Amino acid sequence: MNVSLGPEVPRRGNALSRWLGRVVLRAMGWRLQGAVPNLPKMILIGAPHTTNMDGVISFVAMTALGLRAGTMVKDSAFHGAVGLLLRWLGALPVDRKSAKGVVEQTIDAFNSRPAFVLLLAPEGTRSAAPEWKRGFYHVARGAGVPVVPAAIDYNRKRITFGPPLIAGEDYDADLRTLLRFYADHSAPRHPERLSRPLCEAQGREWRPSSEADE
Repeated sequence: MNVSLGPEVPRRGNALSRWLGRVVLRAMGWRLQGAVPNLPKMILIGAPHTTNMDGVISFVAMTALGLRAGTMVKDSAFHGAVGLLLRWLGALPVDRKSAKGVVEQTIDAFNSRPAFVLLLAPEGTRSAAPEWKRGFYHVARGAGVPVVPAAIDYNRKRITFGPPLIAGEDYDADLRTLLRFYADHSAPRHPERLSRPLCEAQGREWRPSSEADE
């Protein structure tokens, strides 16, 4: 593993948990490459997302790095022990009754914290998404934070962190930049579930499919 975090990046765990994470990651045959920008706030997007194993590998990778990253989860899930676990994992509640939407509440979460890394899967599903969800882009623009792409490659068993992207006014142009990175550094576990944007970027034929449990 040749990726490390700078002092500005939010951290979780300690030397022991990072060591355990690295041991598990190596035992699984995976490695990390690229660089995480030394910034206190960013949106970390992961793709392709075609299997539940993506989440397992991502969790082990974040543990190995000691990276504290959170997600937005509906507030009804924050009850009892599950709520405590979600908060420990870095999840933040989304108030479904609020006049503000998910994007606005996420921007508020960035603005109200000195440091926050938001982890998102822009495909939004494991099942051959026809388009990427634009929420990450709207949040990046509204909060003034960079988008950092992370690509998972099941062929070479590696996760690559790409250069940060500053969201501009041209979503399509910025998306093409992100897709070029993913085309070069990613390979799905289930190619038949790859989203249409990634299929097109990698020269694959896209076909809709149904999401299956694993």
